[in-house]
Amino acid sequence: MSADRRRQAAEAFWHDESGATEQAEAITAIAHRLKFRTKSVVVLPKPRKVQYLLDLPALPEAVAARLLVSHHVENKRPMMAAFLDALGVAHDNGMIAEETVVPQDPDKIRAAVKTISESFAAEDVALYLSTLSWQDPETWALLAELPETRLPGK
Repeated sequence: MSADRRRQAAEAFWHDESGATEQAEAITAIAHRLKFRTKSVVVLPKPRKVQYLLDLPALPEAVAARLLVSHHVENKRPMMAAFLDALGVAHDNGMIAEETVVPQDPDKIRAAVKTISESFAAEDVALYLSTLSWQDPETWALLAELPETRLPGK
């Protein structure tokens, strides 16, 4: 991720009201790294927490997963909605219900990927598709094979 996108993701992470568990894990990691008490990190202003999160050399997997989800939910809803529209999946502004079945038609998935890759930045598309594939490899297995999942030149 570019530095700008990483910052956007970190800011979204700290705004995410659904991420309390992962935020607590991040606070613990930051406190450990800085040799601070946990409660000292809790009361830091969000901009400092954003920076400290960005400065961590490694993120716990649950924190990384929530960071990606938060980023997409807060900053990339139009792309998420366009992808789901192209797939023919019912959604609420890019969010699908847990019981929703995603079509496993490879041609439909390829067409949906093509749709968003023509309208959104390659880095954003690659990150979104990689995130889907990482979160649910069974449903999104095909995405890992598509060139749009990788950044150009990588």
